[in-house]
Order: sequence, then structure tokens, then C-alpha cells
Amino acid sequence: MITIYAYDWVPGFAKGMVRDYRVRWALEECGLAYQVKTISHTHKLTDEWKSKQPFCQIPVYEEGDLTLFESGAIVQHIAEKGDILLSADPVAREQAKGWIFSALNTVEPPIAQMVATTIMYRKEDWYKGAMTAQEIMIRDRLAHLANYLNGREWLVGAFSAADLLMASVLRQLDSTDWVKSDSVLGPYQKRCLSRPAYRKAIEGQMADFTGSAPPH
Repeated sequence: MITIYAYDWVPGFAKGMVRDYRVRWALEECGLAYQVKTISHTHKLTDEWKSKQPFCQIPVYEEGDLTLFESGAIVQHIAEKGDILLSADPVAREQAKGWIFSALNTVEPPIAQMVATTIMYRKEDWYKGAMTAQEIMIRDRLAHLANYLNGREWLVGAFSAADLLMASVLRQLDSTDWVKSDSVLGPYQKRCLSRPAYRKAIEGQMADFTGSAPPH
């Protein structure tokens, strides 16, 4: 049985965004059975947890003797089990893997930096200047992505793990209109997020938030 680990509590702004939903989404797309075990924010600091995830984060994936961390690596592992999230065509399969890395290594870093800056430093004097610089970089990435996707339904052939991860990255911009208002990226994002497996993944994550905030 596949087991994934997720948090039992997160603050409100993080609900529906914690990256175990990427793993749930991939498993739902592939029709693979799995169970979810939740951990507290206190438990993630234990030596036992660090043996699974050295950086004290989630998600973690277990299957037999295999333990994996990092949502992108887990999604790719799940996708490689068949041809639902990676094409059976060897060329398209490898191209989709390239887009997996593009989503996580090219598009996500400036977006994640902007989100972190907003959460932690929005009251600082330098915040507005930093946001302006980050917006320039993000909009540049989005423009290149939109240019590539123009005339395409998905990144490579049919919907794949690359689209799953790219859509999850773009969701981090939901507080802006940069994706939603774009004539290419807006419909692309809507196609990705209208998939039943995505909705089930989010519903599952929300249902598992049964814990309490950690003591201060």
C-alpha cells in the first residue's frame, strides 16, 4: 500500500496549498490506492521524521522499502509507473520530464520567493521594492510560458505530470490576476484545475486537517 504523509494542521492561508496535494492529485489521476497519515508540526522536528525527510517538511511517500521526499520527485515516480501521466511515446515522455523540471526550477522559484517575502516581510520598508523586482521576473517567466502554450492544449501532447506540476506552481499566483487575466494561461490553468482528480486531491487534503495549532 502506498502511504503519503501530510500535516494535520496548517494556518488558513496554507489550506489547499500544501504540496501533498500534488501527490494526491497524481495518485488520483492514475487510479492508485493510497492511505494518508498525518503528522503534527511538533513531530516533524523529531529524529524519526528527519530520517524520512531531512528538511522537516512534507510530503513523504512510502511504498514497500521505498521512501521518497520532494513533491516533484514523488509525482515523477508515480507518473513513471505507467502511461497516464507520462506518454508511452519515448520522445514525448522525456519532453514532459523536461517540463517537470521547468515548472519546478524555472517558473516556481521567483513565485515561491514572492510568496515567502509577502508572508514574512510585508511590513518591512524594502518590501515594495523587492516585490517590484520579483514581479518583473515572474511576468517574464509567464510571458515565455504563454508564448509556448499559445495554440497548445497541454505542454506536451496529452495532459501529463508536467501540466499537473505547472498548474500547481501557477496556483501560487491566485492572489494576483497575472494568470487568470492572461488569454493563454488563464484557460490553461482552468483546464488543469477542472480535472476531477485535482478536486478530489484538494478535498482530501482539507478533510485531513483535524489537528490543532502547535503550542508556542
